[in-house]
Amino acid sequence: MAAPVDNMGKTEDEQFQKQLERAVRGRTEYNLIISHIIGDKKRPPTHLPAVGLQQMPRPREEILVQSVFESCAFKSGMSCVLGFALGGVFGLFTAGVDPMSTMTTETPTTRMVLQEMKNRSLSYGKNFALVGFMFAGTECLLESYRGKSDLANGTLSGGIVGGIIGFRAGLKPGLIGAAGFAAFSTVIDYFLRH
Repeated sequence: MAAPVDNMGKTEDEQFQKQLERAVRGRTEYNLIISHIIGDKKRPPTHLPAVGLQQMPRPREEILVQSVFESCAFKSGMSCVLGFALGGVFGLFTAGVDPMSTMTTETPTTRMVLQEMKNRSLSYGKNFALVGFMFAGTECLLESYRGKSDLANGTLSGGIVGGIIGFRAGLKPGLIGAAGFAAFSTVIDYFLRH
């Protein structure tokens, strides 16, 4: 039995073969377009969570900002600024509690009390800023060097900073300062982590 012929003189098999070739060609063109649009231009994901909802890959700018915020220079600078602010408030409080500690025996005027409050706030602010800057910087450097974030970083950093501050007064105060600051930072770090 012969294959039926349509009005254009082609058999059904030939028509089917022609349609199949057009479909393959169309699909190939579609694949070429998709490959051109997405293909090599697709960015590889920079961060995918291990569990939970899938996140979009983070842009380069976000990664850059995060690396700035996690840098040792930023952490030290922020600790310096916040330490100055906290020390200033603490100095203001202590000047309000004991305003006559550094004044003469004459009756204090308002100007003298305000000057005492300013001087004590600046003094405490500078001290707290220095300690915050040194502690955050050494802790960050130790954490970067060791590659761990654990209790030992705070202890070692406290010992280094306490020793440096104490050595200005001599060897014995330096050793006592190192031991005291290390113990204090260990206790604080332990309670903040648990």
